[in-house]
Amino acid sequence: MSRSLLIALIIGAAALAVGFVAGLAYPGRRLAAPTETPTATPAFTRTPLPPTATATIPPTETRTPTPSVPATASDTPTPAGPPPETPRPSRTPSITPTPTFDPPEGRVLEQANCRYGPGAAYLYEWGLYPKNHVDLLATNDLRDWLYVHPWYFQGDCWVRADLIEVLSGDLSTLDPFYGLLPFSELYKPPRTVSAVRTGDEVVISWSEVWMTEDDYRGYLIEAWLCADGQLLFTPIAVDGLVYTVHDESGCLQPSSARVYTAEKHGYTEWRLVKWPPHESATPVTPPAG
Repeated sequence: MSRSLLIALIIGAAALAVGFVAGLAYPGRRLAAPTETPTATPAFTRTPLPPTATATIPPTETRTPTPSVPATASDTPTPAGPPPETPRPSRTPSITPTPTFDPPEGRVLEQANCRYGPGAAYLYEWGLYPKNHVDLLATNDLRDWLYVHPWYFQGDCWVRADLIEVLSGDLSTLDPFYGLLPFSELYKPPRTVSAVRTGDEVVISWSEVWMTEDDYRGYLIEAWLCADGQLLFTPIAVDGLVYTVHDESGCLQPSSARVYTAEKHGYTEWRLVKWPPHESATPVTPPAG
């Protein structure tokens, strides 16, 4: 083989090698581009921002710059000048006096017992002494007892009207009143109560209630009895189990009575007396013919 041919073969082989290498390099660059593009494109197409995010971001950006101070300032605008001075209201017109009962005032003339009810039959509550002041609150139907409020004791009680000197006010303004008696649960009322009439006399009797000697205060009868055509309230303290009362006919309202057990702390429940009526008049038979 000639030298020129050998050189030509070497040059051709070198050119072929260069072309092969170049061919290999070119396809390698083209293959690299597709690998970058697929990996970048899915990152934006497969994981888009949620619609709520894109919808809430613009409102947040537009509301954030809006301050709340201007709105408050516009609701309560600053006055152009100082407000006019308001005069201080007087207290006198604002106070409206509440009408109250101004009871008559009295003074005790001599030592007296102030009791739980309008009569000497009731238990003792307070002792009143000369020159003690009291408010006169009410009276009984006969106006011979006064319901008073002592200035020096807690509570109200009854005292005889003739033992009180009226210092101010008018007794005629007082209304009749009957209060509640102090209630005791230590003992029971009588188990049985009965009444028998003979003319205008009514005998009331009841069963005995056992009490200690220290507590025993007998029994109390509260009766409404007819006398001279008028029904009168009559309280009676009894040391025993029988008592006779006088009850006439001729009243528009029926007579009645009730019995309590009395002990030093107060009174039990009462037992109603079944009141016997007056005997009816014998009918007159008209003559025959």
